[in-house]
Amino acid sequence: MIERLAVIGVGLIGGSLARALREAHAVGEIVGIDRDEENLRRGVELGVLDRYVVDPREGVQGADVVFVSTPVCSIPTVVAEIAPVLKPGTIVTDGGSVKEFVVAACENLMPEGVHFVGGHPISGTEHSGVQASFATLYQGKRSIVTPTEKTDPAALEKVVEMWRRAGCRVPLMDPVQHDRMLAAISHLPHMVAYSLVNAVDGYDRFGGDLLAFTAGGFRDFTRIASSDPVMWRDIALTNREAILETMDFFAGYLAKLRSLVEAGDAQALEAFFLNSKQKRDAIL
Repeated sequence: MIERLAVIGVGLIGGSLARALREAHAVGEIVGIDRDEENLRRGVELGVLDRYVVDPREGVQGADVVFVSTPVCSIPTVVAEIAPVLKPGTIVTDGGSVKEFVVAACENLMPEGVHFVGGHPISGTEHSGVQASFATLYQGKRSIVTPTEKTDPAALEKVVEMWRRAGCRVPLMDPVQHDRMLAAISHLPHMVAYSLVNAVDGYDRFGGDLLAFTAGGFRDFTRIASSDPVMWRDIALTNREAILETMDFFAGYLAKLRSLVEAGDAQALEAFFLNSKQKRDAIL
């Protein structure tokens, strides 16, 4: 399906896409591009990449599809750097967790005959680097593709098919809608996890290292606080309005729960917890 795929940012997301497409026999050559040359060498050793190039402009030449998997704030900068050397017909897409910012910037950077299609695979782990990638990361998951009125229909079809070959269901969504939804289901949970770890670490009423005593519940809840800080810095900066809205909404529920605890209202507390349990159980 793709004769030559260039992956800029060969970590968990980019590496797993490369592995998945190779296993699906949907790609010919895979070229890795990254600032970390050791990571790239590891990618070749693991069979994720056929070859690698450190210079993005050199690495994307001749590519049919370019997948940009770098921190969100850097995506437009990367695309601006590679755009002048892309051949006509090349499709550029990305895996960024914020779409309005990325799509608006990158669509305007495309030369004549080169197309940008925004995308975001809803899958991942707290680990990073090419060694964390695996071919089944996207199996049964959703990868949202965010076309606009400027999106080329053939390019859109190819990006959708690429994610299907990787194992995904592929809904189409407006970039703004995507960012509001992801703020609630992904960005807010990360903000809460990071805050909880810092709060417990800073709670010193009795002294000692409280984090050393944490067990399964705390560690499960805060697993995502081990995610890449640079990536989440960029998400917080580029989806700020939506994240603030969801943080304020969440604060209202936390305040409600606090009032129930303070009042010692057993019936209301049980109802609050039961409602959450039922909603959470229905996800599984």
